[in-house]
Amino acid sequence: MKKNIHVVGAVIIENGKILCAQRGNGKVLPLKWEFPGGKIEEGETPQEALGREIEEEMLCKVEIGEKIETTVYEYDFGIVHLTTFYCQLKEGKPVLTEHAAMKWLVPGELDTLDWAPADVPAIEKISRESSAN
Repeated sequence: MKKNIHVVGAVIIENGKILCAQRGNGKVLPLKWEFPGGKIEEGETPQEALGREIEEEMLCKVEIGEKIETTVYEYDFGIVHLTTFYCQLKEGKPVLTEHAAMKWLVPGELDTLDWAPADVPAIEKISRESSAN
């Protein structure tokens, strides 16, 4: 039976642009794009996990807002349950520590990147919401 992996992703928005992070070459899903975040540890809420992961991975602090989407996607290594949240930078600027690259894109440009499959439903929802505004 495959392992269930519960993860969170931050859709960090600044000046109308969204932070996109490219996974490192040595990682699972190498060089795919994702929203930064990580695994929810035992006893953490999704929001606590997201705050901790962004501090560890991006060396900055975010204010976590509204939930965007929860996606369940089955990879060969396990079943990923990804919950994404809108976030605003609260302290510092994102720094590359684990990712190969990062870009700030407007919502309409998100589909130009090669995303990890679990992130795609959130991207579609963000694009729909931004074009409705």
